[in-house]
Amino acid sequence: MAAAALSRLPGLLGEGSAAVWRQALSSPHSVGCRRKSTKYLVRPGQPKLAYNKTKGRSPGVIFLPGFASTMKAHKAVAIENYCKSLGHSFIRFDYTGCGASEGKFRKSTIGQWKKDVFAVLDELTEGPQVIVGSSMGGWLMLLAAVARPDRIAAVVGISTGADYLVNAFKQLPLEVQKEIETKGEWYIPNSHKDAGFHKIPYTFIKDAENYCVLHSTIPISCPVRLIHGLKDEHIPWQISLKVAEIVISKDVDIILRKNGEHRMSDKDDIKLIVNLIDDVIDKLTTLA
Repeated sequence: MAAAALSRLPGLLGEGSAAVWRQALSSPHSVGCRRKSTKYLVRPGQPKLAYNKTKGRSPGVIFLPGFASTMKAHKAVAIENYCKSLGHSFIRFDYTGCGASEGKFRKSTIGQWKKDVFAVLDELTEGPQVIVGSSMGGWLMLLAAVARPDRIAAVVGISTGADYLVNAFKQLPLEVQKEIETKGEWYIPNSHKDAGFHKIPYTFIKDAENYCVLHSTIPISCPVRLIHGLKDEHIPWQISLKVAEIVISKDVDIILRKNGEHRMSDKDDIKLIVNLIDDVIDKLTTLA
C-alpha cells in the first residue's frame, strides 16, 4: 500500500475505519489514549510493566519509546490507531521506571530496558512482529532484532540513537569525563524544548557500553527502514546512515527529512512513519 494508503483505505476497509486512521494521523493525541485501560505485565522479581495492547492479526507491531519517553507519545498512539484500523495487533508500553511502570528511573539501565523489551515480546505477543523504535528505542530495537531473529519480521527506526550516549560521553574532554565519574551524574539537554536537562547516572553509561552495536557488522537480515531528520539536534542523522551501512540485510531503506527534528512528531512526519510501516506490513503479508 505505502504511498497510496490513504486513497485506498476507504475501498479496503470502509469509510469508518479509514476515518479513524486519518484522525489518528491528523490528531494522534486525541484518539483513544484516555479511553484505553492500561494493563500490567507481572514478572517474578522484576518491576511490573504498564502496557496497552490491541489484539489483531500478524504481523503485529511493537512501539519502543525513546529515552525518558512513554507509551503516550503521539507517534505511538497514531501507529496504534493505524494498526487498529487494519486489524493488526499492536503493543505500546513503558520501560521500567518510566510512565506508569514500576521501578525507579534513576536506577534503570539499557540492560534493564532490554529485558523489558524481551519480556513484552516473549510474553505478550505471538508470531512475527514489526518493531518501531524511536530514538533510544531504535537502539533497543536493534538489540531485539539481533537476539530474536525468528520473531522480528522487520524494524522501523525513527531518529535511531544506537550507541549515542556512550559515544557522546567518550567525546567529552577527559577532565569532564572524570568529573562526571566523580559526581556520578551527567547533565544532558532534554529533547523536549525548554524542558531542562536529564540527569544521566554514570552507572547508566557504564552499563550501556555493554550493548553497543556500531563497532561491527549488525547481524540483522530482516527488512530495515530508517527515518531521520537533518535538523535533529540530539541524535546525529549519521547514526542512521551507519546502521544502514553495517546491517547485513539487503532490504534497507533510509529517508532523511530536510526539515525533520528529533521527535519527528509533526503531522507530515507521522504520516510518513505510518506509510513506512504500512509498506513493510504489505510486503510481509505479500511474501507470507
